[in-house]
Amino acid sequence: MALDHRLLRTMRTRGHDCRLERALTTYARLGEHAAAWIALGLTGATFDRDPARRRCWLRGCTTVLAAYGLNFAVKLAVRRPRPELPQLPPLTATVSRLSFPSAHATTSFAAASAYRGLAPAGPLYAAAVLFAITRPYLGVHYPSDVVAGAVLGTAIARAAAGIADRDDTGARSAVGDHLGAPACR
Repeated sequence: MALDHRLLRTMRTRGHDCRLERALTTYARLGEHAAAWIALGLTGATFDRDPARRRCWLRGCTTVLAAYGLNFAVKLAVRRPRPELPQLPPLTATVSRLSFPSAHATTSFAAASAYRGLAPAGPLYAAAVLFAITRPYLGVHYPSDVVAGAVLGTAIARAAAGIADRDDTGARSAVGDHLGAPACR
């Protein structure tokens, strides 16, 4: 816990200037309620010409929504309050007073995992890391909240992919089509 507080204090006091704070606050708002990730999935599903890939984009959206819901359930179970640093108020508003795990990190890492193969993995994970880092930088999460969210989001996406793979295999076997559409990865 002491390390968490020290890392948070460091992230709240190093590398700050008004322009960067405004930019990261704006960027973080795109991650509220997983909005940017859902928009990406719906855009992909709308404009991708391949029907199998469109289904994968929609599965990705479902994965992100599941990650958002499961994150909230964990927040309610853990009930960890947001950090409070004397003379360092948060730089952005939050949806709730609960901190663990970070929903931005959970949904971002779930999305990066779910959409990789549909979009380049490097930019997906770069965006996910940036969403995650904004949270302690802006003073609304402990670093451990972000790490836990990244792990949770990745686990949810992997579990969803496993379920989808089993469903696809069963559906292809039922109709005798063993070639089927490619897996969503």
